[in-house]
Amino acid sequence: MFTALTAGILLGFMLIVYFSANQNRKSEFYEILQKEALTKVNLLLETRLEANTLQTIYRKNKEVLYEVEVAIYNENQDLLYHDAVDIDFVKETPEMLAEISEKQMIRFVQDKWQVIGQLIEVDGNPYYVTAAAFDAYGYRNLENLRNTMLVSFLFGLAIIYLIGRYFSKKTMSPVRGMISEAQKISASNLDLRLHVSEKNDELGVLARTFNEMLERLEKSFEAQKQFVSYISHELRTPLSVIIAELELSQNKKRTKEEYREAIKLTLADARKLAKLSSTLLDFAKASYDRSEINFKSVRVDELLIDASQELMASNPEFRVDLDFEGDFEEEEITIFANGYLLTIAFRNIIENACKYSPDQACKSSISSGKHQVRITFKDGGVGIEEEELKEIFNPFFRGKNQNVSGGSGIGLALVKRILNLHNAAISVESKPGIGSTFLISIPRL
Repeated sequence: MFTALTAGILLGFMLIVYFSANQNRKSEFYEILQKEALTKVNLLLETRLEANTLQTIYRKNKEVLYEVEVAIYNENQDLLYHDAVDIDFVKETPEMLAEISEKQMIRFVQDKWQVIGQLIEVDGNPYYVTAAAFDAYGYRNLENLRNTMLVSFLFGLAIIYLIGRYFSKKTMSPVRGMISEAQKISASNLDLRLHVSEKNDELGVLARTFNEMLERLEKSFEAQKQFVSYISHELRTPLSVIIAELELSQNKKRTKEEYREAIKLTLADARKLAKLSSTLLDFAKASYDRSEINFKSVRVDELLIDASQELMASNPEFRVDLDFEGDFEEEEITIFANGYLLTIAFRNIIENACKYSPDQACKSSISSGKHQVRITFKDGGVGIEEEELKEIFNPFFRGKNQNVSGGSGIGLALVKRILNLHNAAISVESKPGIGSTFLISIPRL
């Protein structure tokens, strides 16, 4: 395609050059005919050179050169002079002389011979003069030009084709390399990446975009693997306990009270299992891409109240104190969020605060800044060791205070993921024996 396009452009330029050269040749030769005609008129009429002498000059030159054939007529259209009447090429007619009289100058081509006819005044008398000649030299130069351009055109196309193939291979070489690298990437080695050249060109942008896509895919696959690992890890223990308890009850005859105790323990484990399953499902939802989650305008105070009421409904012993610092306009505490997920995050933080506090209470407050809404959760519990603070948001991490209250180790990891989806930040301040304070900052609308 490149060669064909180039060939078309070159051919267009060649035609322009050829026809331009031909037009210039024609115009220049007409000027030569005019000068030759004027010269012979002057020699014949002004210098009074004999007609026989002019004819002799014409015939001798004609054998060597392509001499101009001139004919001169007086105002009565009588022939005064002709270079060679016997070989007259133009054949002047009364109609032609009349056209010369009307237009003063005519030009035309007859069998490749160029002919002019003009009206020339000498001593106040008009004379009709025609001049004709075959421009052999000009046609020969034009033919040479045409042949040279055709040969150059063919050689040029061959060179362009070879150069085009070379540069197309060189240009496509990085693409072939990218294809080869991409073919090596599969679900088992998503850590592989395409080579990105230092040049900031389209291929470099394509490679970086592809690598970013692989990065997202790898994170998605890792999230799925982790989720399966979390489920197998966390569900194994309560299921094993339930199975062992039921098998023991089946294999050994027991009293009513012992059966009631076994059912009570099994029911407790089943409830833990149900809660864990619900938490894991919420954890999976929080692992979705942001674009797949429905966001809308919600008020933070309403989400915090909903989270507190849900938690206290299932745990009557918990107490949550809500404090709204100052009077807010509605838009000051309105954010763009998924209310369901954010309520889960608030509930998990409040639940942790209540579980690890001796009085099972959590103090929560809301304040509004210029660009964000801040929510604080404070407890008077056992606190968190300083070296554990950077680990508490990792899935299944359990600190030294795990003996105070049970849990799956997913709650804070779930909170972190939900907040990441909302471009929110969370920080923790804690001192063992004094308590912990969680601060969440969420961008305002």
